[in-house]
Amino acid sequence: MANYPSDFVRTDVPTRQSSTHTVFSREICVYFDEENADLYKPLSEVDPVVQNIIDKETWRQFSGLELIASENLTSLAAMQANGSILTNKYSEGLPGARYYGGNEYVDELENLCRERALKAFNLDPNVWGVNVQPYSGSTANFAALTALIQPQDRLMGLGLPDGGHLTHGYYTAKKKITASAIYFQSLPYALDASTHLIDYPSLEKTAKTFKPRLIICGASAYPRDWDYKYLRKIADSEQAWLMCDMAHTSGLIAAGELASPFESCHVVTTTTHKTLRGPRAGLIFFRKDVEGAKDLEKRVNDAVFPACQGGPHNNTIAAIATSLLQVASPTWKAYAKQVIVNARTLAEVLVGYGYKLQTQGTDNHLVLWDLRPVGLTGSKVEKICDYVGITINKNAVSGDTSAAVPGGIRLGTSALTSRSMKEEDIRVVGEFLHRAVQLALKLQKEAGSKLIKDFERVALTGDGEGAREVKVLRKEVRAFAKKWPLPGIDVSSLTKPEGFEGDD
Repeated sequence: MANYPSDFVRTDVPTRQSSTHTVFSREICVYFDEENADLYKPLSEVDPVVQNIIDKETWRQFSGLELIASENLTSLAAMQANGSILTNKYSEGLPGARYYGGNEYVDELENLCRERALKAFNLDPNVWGVNVQPYSGSTANFAALTALIQPQDRLMGLGLPDGGHLTHGYYTAKKKITASAIYFQSLPYALDASTHLIDYPSLEKTAKTFKPRLIICGASAYPRDWDYKYLRKIADSEQAWLMCDMAHTSGLIAAGELASPFESCHVVTTTTHKTLRGPRAGLIFFRKDVEGAKDLEKRVNDAVFPACQGGPHNNTIAAIATSLLQVASPTWKAYAKQVIVNARTLAEVLVGYGYKLQTQGTDNHLVLWDLRPVGLTGSKVEKICDYVGITINKNAVSGDTSAAVPGGIRLGTSALTSRSMKEEDIRVVGEFLHRAVQLALKLQKEAGSKLIKDFERVALTGDGEGAREVKVLRKEVRAFAKKWPLPGIDVSSLTKPEGFEGDD
């Protein structure tokens, strides 16, 4: 029997089988059979193994420092919406034109989400529309490509080693890595080798020869703002579409802290979980007034469904709507400002230690740290940071010959800012990072080789000074991290779960 209070459960109903339960609440009588009893139990009772995994991840986020630039910490309200009963509903199609019945409230929700998306970026609904159904940023990007160009048409995006994204046409000499390179002809543009800024004149010159049908701007590891007007000039000269993937910076653009791509681009895509601080999903914005392409709205909507995906995740759309409401609040601009201030503070600390950053600073939420001058790979620094409770990611930097062996790491301040950290706190984080890099150098020397397996061995099981320092730094990081709140979680009652590794 399900574990309900005795005054809520009866099993002596003569007109039902003996295995039938009756639950009374607020004068409503609800019957459920024994085979459905698990539907009314909490996760901790139905599947304690999964519950334990969630508890361990919760403790990891609480007791560590999240510095991955593509992550953030969403709100309790967004989590509640994302875990709501809306997950039950199938609703292929668009509001007012569904392939299933019973969608009157889903229609209301999706229309609300679309309205809030336009409002968040101060867009005129007569000029701009938005599709809120993409499952992710990558899905949104491929749907946008499907809407704008034909298979084997040409596109140009920022190269991956220079900060671009996989979905912007990335390929290697031996393999086309993503669908954007498999189904379209791609030619990357690059950074200026001396400034590490976008080389717009070179892009303009190459476009005249390559004749792309689409130019993609936006990046996943570029710490500076974009010149969208220059890009539109290049696109117009080649009669090409201009699309911006603002996934990393959309929350900062919504706050007015970075230049807006909407004045220059035909289509703008974004994820909703990075600086926008929502659930994991994507959005596609499209202009309605493009001469010669007044059907762009239909093309985008048809590309999302049925071309690239099935029914929308209504629970996620609810969480997007809730997050976009927060973006429109007066406090959002203050949050976005603090994200950038914190990123600049982090860059200042690292430069102060003599480290090399790409462009030696940042305009947005991320810092790209070139580790090649100190003799380390991004992989080893990612490892040592994992060992001490700091979550980062290895990343290619300009000049890398292989994305598989990146020479740098990417740092972002969105999540720590969501935990209410300010400049003085970020300086502490910068000090931790400096110590982690110096510790990595010591461990590499103790290992006697540059193999990652030898590095791991001396860090985790060695008896040298390096392994002892790993434990010391981890203890300090954990103590510092646990001083801060964690959005969506009541940390006052949080305890370390069974099986959590990484604490001494």
